[in-house]
Amino acid sequence: MTTPVQQDRANREELLALIALSAARLTRDWGRLITAQDQLLRTLERIRPGIGSTTRVRTAVAEFNRQVAQFERDARAFVERWASTDLPTAYRDGALQALRRVNRDITLFRWTVDHQAAITPLTATFYVDLMRRIQEAVRRAQAFARTAQDAAREVTLGRNHEGIDSPRLAADHPLSTVIYADQSRHPVESWARSALSWQGVVAANSGAINTARWELDAQWMQCVDGTECGFVSHQDTDHADGTIRSIDDADMYPAAHHGCIRSWIPRPDLNNRPGLVSGDPT
Repeated sequence: MTTPVQQDRANREELLALIALSAARLTRDWGRLITAQDQLLRTLERIRPGIGSTTRVRTAVAEFNRQVAQFERDARAFVERWASTDLPTAYRDGALQALRRVNRDITLFRWTVDHQAAITPLTATFYVDLMRRIQEAVRRAQAFARTAQDAAREVTLGRNHEGIDSPRLAADHPLSTVIYADQSRHPVESWARSALSWQGVVAANSGAINTARWELDAQWMQCVDGTECGFVSHQDTDHADGTIRSIDDADMYPAAHHGCIRSWIPRPDLNNRPGLVSGDPT
């Protein structure tokens, strides 16, 4: 017979597998941009002044733009599936895991109006976050195409006899990276893994917390986390692992940071314990 601990481990592994598979898919889609950029640069490097050179430049740029459009379609399709199917699945699995952890019947979970109202804004926010990155990548790719075409035009007109500066163009327009708000650049693969991990964990933990509140009438949750992780952020000195938190606090911080491994155990058995304060150890 499968024990609750074994089931917890299996559920966590399923979530991590979903995240890993999805991150690989998104990274693969992004690879189309990287390959197309390299192909355009290699083509433009061979352009020299002469009859038909302008047409060859336009044809090469048009092919690059076609690849960018295909990337946008593929990435949009991925994000739509992630938001409409995968995140609700993670939410549901988090809810079922919460019920199993307290040996309650998993049929207690239903897609009630409350749960639907909880998952809808969550997935909408995450959808917007991912789509903003996709649109930013498209804009950056289009800017690269314009700059590369201008550089090639200088060659076709005989104004530049050395050819385009491919290393400089690639460095100024690094399509293999994502730019964060602080202007730091991160490889697409690491960004995708981090972003999808955050979204998947938050969705699963929200399912667990909401189920504890609505199906179990729990007022308290037990936090399971890394031994050094703080409650509000990783650096927070208020360590989270093993502590009892009010369900409102749990709802406010379902996870603390990107890469967080936090999960929650409902503790309806503590509802009537006198003097219990959020943050107390178990």
